[in-house]
Amino acid sequence: MTQIDISSVSNSSIEARSSELSTAILQTPTVPLQSPLIFQKIKGCRVHLKLECLQHTGTFKARGALSVAHQIPQHKRHLGITAASAGNHAIAAAWAAQQLGLSAKVVMQSSANPFRIARARAHQAEVILKPAGAATFGEAERLVQEEGRTFIHPFEGLDTTLGTAGVGLEFLTDVPDLDALVIAVGGGGLISGVAAAAKLIKPDCKVYGVEPVGAASMSQSLIKGEPVTLDSTSTIADSLAPPMALPFGYALCRAYVDQIVTVTDDEICAGMAILQEEAKLAVEPAAGAAMAGFLGPLQDKMKNMRVGIVICGANIDAQTYGDLLARGHTAMPDFLAS
Repeated sequence: MTQIDISSVSNSSIEARSSELSTAILQTPTVPLQSPLIFQKIKGCRVHLKLECLQHTGTFKARGALSVAHQIPQHKRHLGITAASAGNHAIAAAWAAQQLGLSAKVVMQSSANPFRIARARAHQAEVILKPAGAATFGEAERLVQEEGRTFIHPFEGLDTTLGTAGVGLEFLTDVPDLDALVIAVGGGGLISGVAAAAKLIKPDCKVYGVEPVGAASMSQSLIKGEPVTLDSTSTIADSLAPPMALPFGYALCRAYVDQIVTVTDDEICAGMAILQEEAKLAVEPAAGAAMAGFLGPLQDKMKNMRVGIVICGANIDAQTYGDLLARGHTAMPDFLAS
């Protein structure tokens, strides 16, 4: 495998990109979680939540999408952008285009939640629906070739990472003495930026990723020693379900992530229910995964630690949320007993 140069992700480049985006991107709140349940289950653990669910478009994705859009040369901006996504990234790319006055044609999976499709259209994007997988990305590639649009990748690349690194920069600024971070992992766009920022600022801060059992491409890549593509994925957390890891994000995870653990869909739902009851937050499954990883497979490592958990998003409709919350309440007793 070709060696990937990650030296362009540095303290100076992260700080410069964060400053560049600061007029449009929200510096989201970092709040302590006062939870009797967590205090009882994990002795001495103090938890802080980074509320990226309050970011523009409802997820951290706005950071990476706007970061990429900012780099489009002036002579290409009139041609607009495209993106391929199950939902959150399409919304974020449409929003980023809107901020810069660019046209957007986003390709979404035909199975995408109607709520998310409506949100992308609300940001003035034309939405094209295609079957999941190769057809979605193939249509975006057609728009690049035939219309000259700039493709904003959902998770891979230097500019995406520099955008999401702002989450880590803000977290460590707000809570400089963090001992560990817990971050949900999909394609690696979020954890690559947060992990790099955290380790460059505080090298002894542990960084833990959490993937669904049914979409564990990054953890399998780290085991194999190179990016892997899965034959299929199966999880309720569609925003954590890209079937592959890619070279740049993988290289950053290999350099800066201490461990990636996996959780089941029932555990993800339990994590959502715990966030609702303990933090009063209604979140999507990806954020529930981070809480599930923290309270489940990572719990023994969390004792007497000051831990930061990234609450990555909350783009979910009421009906789906209610169904998953009910599933989480059913699963919670067994999950907490483990």
